Amino acid sequence: MTTIRMISWNVNGLRAVKRKDALGILFDDRPDIFCIQETKINDSTLPDDLRHIDGYHTHFSFAEKKGYSGVATYSKREPKSVEHGFGIEQFDSEGRILMSDFGSFVLFNIYFPNGKASAERLQYKMDFYDAFLETAEKVKSQGKNIVVCGDVNTAHKEIDLARPKENSKRSGFLPEEREWIDKFLDHGYLDTFRVFNQEPGHYSWWDMVTRARERDVGWRIDYFYINEGLKDNLKDAFILKEVMGSDHCPIGIDLQIPD
Repeated sequence: MTTIRMISWNVNGLRAVKRKDALGILFDDRPDIFCIQETKINDSTLPDDLRHIDGYHTHFSFAEKKGYSGVATYSKREPKSVEHGFGIEQFDSEGRILMSDFGSFVLFNIYFPNGKASAERLQYKMDFYDAFLETAEKVKSQGKNIVVCGDVNTAHKEIDLARPKENSKRSGFLPEEREWIDKFLDHGYLDTFRVFNQEPGHYSWWDMVTRARERDVGWRIDYFYINEGLKDNLKDAFILKEVMGSDHCPIGIDLQIPD
């Protein structure tokens, strides 16, 4: 067995975080798999030095809308196959999905929608959640292990945000959003961070406008999930709070896989 490190990070603009010289976690630490959400690039604006990185296979999903959404997966091992969507145009066109089959597991790198803008976007978010779960269950039914990472845009429990009461009617902590995570976990998935840590005060996103990071008034909305069958392979899960460059910080897991 080999232990691999996977990192996930909503960078809030891939070119912007590179300009801040904040990609040391990729270029210096060199995890085995590095998943990025909210790249905010398309094929014509992706710099060559981010498209081609020595020692990595790279895959990108771009939104049709310029400067919006987007995900990227960098991996030392070449996946057997990569899919760019659920097969549903209204979701796939926003460039939020990369599913990479590494043989011993299928990795879902997902930038889940934000539901704050309107009632319509909240419904879009909930429909996206359901489409994702249906797709994950279909893959799992084929006997494959599943790893899911990304910005889920919902804090699950009260311990997952600094001010739960004040945000109880705000998208990102609404009852129906939190109940969906309950439903997802009930289908046989684990929140990897909570396997090791049940304490409050651990966050992955802070509001930039209110300078919330300086006061550590945050939300844990970025996750790594695995199916329960991989629990014994999970060796660590962590939040890299000290890494700056975005309104999110990276998160990660160490997972044992067959050689």
